[in-house]
Amino acid sequence: MTTSDTPLPADSDLITSVRARPVARARTLHRRTERLDAALFLAEGPQAVREAIDAVDVVHEIFVTEFAFDRYSDLVAAAQAQNARTYVVTNDVLDALADTVTPQGIIAVCSFIDVDLGAVITRTTRLGVLLAQVRDPGNAGTVVRCADAAGAQGVVFTSGSVDAYNSKTVRASVGSLFHVPFAQGIELADAVAAAQAAGLQVLAADGSGDVDLDEAADSGLLAKPTMWLMGNEAWGLPESDAALADAVVRIPLYGAAESLNLSTAAAICLYASARAQRTTR
Repeated sequence: MTTSDTPLPADSDLITSVRARPVARARTLHRRTERLDAALFLAEGPQAVREAIDAVDVVHEIFVTEFAFDRYSDLVAAAQAQNARTYVVTNDVLDALADTVTPQGIIAVCSFIDVDLGAVITRTTRLGVLLAQVRDPGNAGTVVRCADAAGAQGVVFTSGSVDAYNSKTVRASVGSLFHVPFAQGIELADAVAAAQAAGLQVLAADGSGDVDLDEAADSGLLAKPTMWLMGNEAWGLPESDAALADAVVRIPLYGAAESLNLSTAAAICLYASARAQRTTR
């Protein structure tokens, strides 16, 4: 039995079967084609659900265990205040809905939140990221989180990159997907052209770059409005993609490591730019 001050909805009989219609419908959202058809995706865990609720009018439904109903009663109440339907489910049903080994008891069904490219790259944009053929959902979500932390104004998932609504991407962003405007399915050349037309330089991050990141910071290059172009985890940026950028920048490696992973490289580049831009304000 729940002990929360938040009342259970009148029609909230405990759902014990994964075949129950709302559960079955939500489970289909693990498939990209179903997400596209419904324009809905799943946000799992209290942090992601909290950020979704704060985004206002994004959450359609929440699924919550009896224990989580009490523990996250503030989230349940906030979701209900936005007319989100609440379903109380058993642990087994929640496990079937979740994409993690140890789910935290609450999952929200959310509306798509991506925007047009023109809303991501504008004349006021000073910092952002272009993801080119980034396939790993965890890396992509972590880059969004890093972009958010660095104060970036937008992220573009270009064609061939992972779906931003992949459950692992959403989870790895730790709620930042609801903070940073993002567009997806954009051709890389179109995204680069839009950035340059808006007055931003495009800097490609690649280990074979001609420009050293430290030198770029010292010369003032990083103080300019910038979109960082990040390539695939395994093969980096093809020459044809790197050629679209205004410069190709390498991160200096002072130790014996052969390279950096994508999300680490993105964090370093974004923070280098953020620091340079803040210093020159």
